[in-house]
Amino acid sequence: MSEPEPADAAGSHPRTVLVLQGGGALGAYQAGVYETLAAAGHAPTWLAGISIGAINAALIAGNPPGRRVERLRTFWDTVSGSLLADPLIPGSKARSLFGDVSAAWAAIFGLPGFFRPRVPPFLFYPEGAPQALSIYDTGPLRETLLKLVDFDLINSGVTRLSVGAVNIRTGNFAYFDSAHQTIGPDHIMASGALPPGFPPVEIDGEHYWDGGIVSNTPLEYVLEEQPRRDMLIFQVDLFSARGPMPETLIDAAEREKDIRFSSRTRLNTDVARQVQSLRRAARRLIAKLPEELRDDPDARLLDAFSCDAAVTIVHLIHRHKNYFTQSKDVEFSRHTVNEHWSAGNDDVRRTLNHTAWRTRTKPRDGVRVFDLTRDGRA
Repeated sequence: MSEPEPADAAGSHPRTVLVLQGGGALGAYQAGVYETLAAAGHAPTWLAGISIGAINAALIAGNPPGRRVERLRTFWDTVSGSLLADPLIPGSKARSLFGDVSAAWAAIFGLPGFFRPRVPPFLFYPEGAPQALSIYDTGPLRETLLKLVDFDLINSGVTRLSVGAVNIRTGNFAYFDSAHQTIGPDHIMASGALPPGFPPVEIDGEHYWDGGIVSNTPLEYVLEEQPRRDMLIFQVDLFSARGPMPETLIDAAEREKDIRFSSRTRLNTDVARQVQSLRRAARRLIAKLPEELRDDPDARLLDAFSCDAAVTIVHLIHRHKNYFTQSKDVEFSRHTVNEHWSAGNDDVRRTLNHTAWRTRTKPRDGVRVFDLTRDGRA
């Protein structure tokens, strides 16, 4: 067995990536994750996000390091600014009711700096009109992004930003990537345009909806990056694929949402491990071939497929609490937003202080996965 690398050596990766899943109000957890990761010296050089993950990613990439947490806090304080009450009665059932009432408030009145109900409602617009395709107007979000995000900084290439959306006409997934194109507020809004609540966003003649309709995590996009390099990936998921057996219809609705939006995180990482093992084996095999066989078409194909990159994936998953309901992703009360943020802080601390993390070695088979907070805080 190989000896553990010193912490500074094991943590010295050419590229640190923060992968942010969609999940509405649960996205405050990602802000807490970033705050503690950055303080520990793991600030990302590449951010990839979908939906609320795209918004958080833009707030991070679109600000200098010293202002990122401040901008994240401003955003989350703004959207929770109309829901300042605290739960008045202890107990999980009362807390669940508090969450559902807060979610209903947001659905009826909208959220400052994010979205507002259409006036007049969508039913008053003719078929085919953009206003007929959504319940809410997301104009406030555009204003918030222009105020809090420096898009010139994003497009300068200092920190890479990739956000996912789905093309309505083709049904295909699309990524808007600052490494390949100029990013603006429309690209961020397209990634979070979840129907029927939010309207589609037009970009270059095509219309887009929330990327979470196809896949709620951009991990696969990051892993398919060419050329492949050593990466330390912090994957921040807002829905847990694993969870308890439901006991009520409300529990069943929440569990269904978790399964749907977790986007097969485990499968993605398992497949990534298997494929990377094959790529490394192909690289070793090519090196063993005699010179006369290396120009064979099959050998060239294997060589193009091969690589010896080492990838470490750290799962940070916002797991179930006993008062969560199916409305947890639209529950934007200040009290709950702050709880999500603190949970992100706590999970990063627990991960970075875990013995398995502090004694980690370079991935032997190309990909190593850590999930060090699985015991949760239910």
